[in-house]
Amino acid sequence: MVSSTTPKINLLKTPTQWAWVEQAITHLDIILLDHSHCERKAAGVALNLMFRYPSYAPLVRKLTLIAQEELEHFEQVNQWLDRRGILLAPLASPPYGSLLKAQIRPQEPDRLLDSLLISALIEARSHERLGLLADHCPEPDLAKFYRGLMASEARHYGVYWLIASHYFERNIIQNRLEELATVESDILANLYPEPRIHS
Repeated sequence: MVSSTTPKINLLKTPTQWAWVEQAITHLDIILLDHSHCERKAAGVALNLMFRYPSYAPLVRKLTLIAQEELEHFEQVNQWLDRRGILLAPLASPPYGSLLKAQIRPQEPDRLLDSLLISALIEARSHERLGLLADHCPEPDLAKFYRGLMASEARHYGVYWLIASHYFERNIIQNRLEELATVESDILANLYPEPRIHS
């Protein structure tokens, strides 16, 4: 079972299944490589939103910090890859990100709301799963590294939520979050056969 020390994430509909934890700790090198790609993609998401909404000053200011921190994490994970002799190579992505992105409605302001909430959900799931790795990773130094990243991931999903709250009414956010969180949970109901952070 999943450790009770891992906090429940309010944005998420369902917790990660234990099968994911077993899969991840059995393939830590692949998880680290995928984690590197995730940090790079997360920085790209923040930057893309900044470029898409350059006149939204609160969004730009907050996401500038997110992008910087994601790139710092990208470098930190890459240092782990170097230590373990793992090349920074391409890795097939699970359907998680693309299926969530497909939920983004094309018209504004729906597109902005969906982009922010999906980013919040992804960061919330990352926070949960890094916590699980911290609790169950058999390598103490790597477990400590994951635990050190947990607070950042929690802050990141909080920032996306706060940005959404700045531009949208709370009931609109809650209703759409309910829909998107259900989709996110459904995507993860069947474990992806390859070990990934979001499998």
